[in-house]
Amino acid sequence: MSTPDQPIGSWLQELASALPTPGGGAAAGVAAATGAALIAMVGHLTIGKKGFEDLDARMRAMVQTADEEREAFLALADEDARAFESVMASFKLPKETDEERNARTLKIQEAYEAAAAVPLELSKRAVHLMELAEDATAMGNPHAASDGYSAGTLLFAAALAAMANVRINAAGLKDEARGQVLVDECDTLRERADVLLHQIEEAFLIRLVT
Repeated sequence: MSTPDQPIGSWLQELASALPTPGGGAAAGVAAATGAALIAMVGHLTIGKKGFEDLDARMRAMVQTADEEREAFLALADEDARAFESVMASFKLPKETDEERNARTLKIQEAYEAAAAVPLELSKRAVHLMELAEDATAMGNPHAASDGYSAGTLLFAAALAAMANVRINAAGLKDEARGQVLVDECDTLRERADVLLHQIEEAFLIRLVT
C-alpha cells in the first residue's frame, strides 16, 4: 500500500519493523509532507480573518502550493523506498561469469545513482518550501505562528535526513567525481537551509512580541 493510503499508525509500525523499507528517506518524505500540511494550515487560519484581507490572495496561493508539495513529498517517500529496493535487488544478481559480474556492477551503480537522485530531489523541495514556511510564520495569523515555525523545523529536518541518504548512496558510486558533485549539492542546500531556519526562528520570535 502506498504511503498516502496508509493510516499513520500502520505506516510507523512498518517503519519501526526490521524491514529495510520504508527507511530514513521515506521518513524524510513524510516529515516534509507534514511540514507542508502545517503551512497550508496557517494559510487556512489566515484566509477570511479580519485584518488579513490584503493577504487573502497570497494565503490562497500559499495553501495551493503547500498542498501540491505535500502530495509530491508523499510520492517521493514511496519512490525512495522503491529506489532502495532496486539497490538491494542489484546486489542479488548472479556473478558467476565475467559478463554477469560486469552487468551486476553496472546495475549496482545505476541503482546507487537513482537512490541518490530521489532524496536529492526531496531535499531540494524541502529547502525551497522553507521559504514559504518563513512567509507563513512572518505574515500568517499570529496565533498560528508556532505552526509556521513547526513547518520550517520539520522541513529542515526532512532536508537533512534526505541529504544523509544522498551521501550514503553517493559513497557507493565508483565515479568519485559524480559522487563529489552530489556531496557538493548537499553542502549548498545545507547552507541555504541553515539560513532559512534562522530566518524562520527570527520571524517566530518577532510574532511573540507583536
